[in-house]
Amino acid sequence: MSEEKYVPLTGYERASEDEMRKTVEALHSEMAVRRSIRMFSDEPVPRDIIENAIRVGGTAPSGANHQPWHFVAISDPETKAKIREAAEEEEREFYGGRASEEWLDALDPLGTDAHKPFLETAPWLIAVFAQRRGGEISGQDKKNYYVTESVGLATGMLITALHKAGLGTLTHTPAPMGFLTEICGRPKTEKPFVLMVVGYPAKGCVVPTHALIKKDLSEITTFI
Repeated sequence: MSEEKYVPLTGYERASEDEMRKTVEALHSEMAVRRSIRMFSDEPVPRDIIENAIRVGGTAPSGANHQPWHFVAISDPETKAKIREAAEEEEREFYGGRASEEWLDALDPLGTDAHKPFLETAPWLIAVFAQRRGGEISGQDKKNYYVTESVGLATGMLITALHKAGLGTLTHTPAPMGFLTEICGRPKTEKPFVLMVVGYPAKGCVVPTHALIKKDLSEITTFI
């Protein structure tokens, strides 16, 4: 095994089985109360907290370790206003005829519509972009692999980090999202993946009862 090609694994400490159980159970208890919210406070969130949450997302596994993601963290009020205007235009098209009746029926319990004030109220928006080309080092121009899977993993880890920091999140996905490429100044080789809304929950924040429905372990898992 080449010393140049491999390095010793670090960061893993063997815990007892009881410690492992407690750790995983505690994490489940914490994440089980996570909800997507649409009622945000305008209270500022320090930039360094957002930076470190994005760093957590950036540790996600990826195809060939190319890390095919880019995060644009937006707090500028004018930029947020532009994003809201463009997103609501797409949403009006969506709710006004683009979406099928089946899709609209699925969304009905969530109470969503084309009105998206949280895009301006929340202190941060994080636009996540998927890169078709790149590489493990910035500036490379290689084909990226398993892009959707990789960016999805990074986004999930970002959500977890933000939740553990005590922040509310919403994964907002107006379709199409091409306007994000232009507003955020990103190249056409990148595709908008999700627009993450981030901030403290507003006082009196409520979530749809429908969001409390979670499938049991037996319904989502098969042990062989």
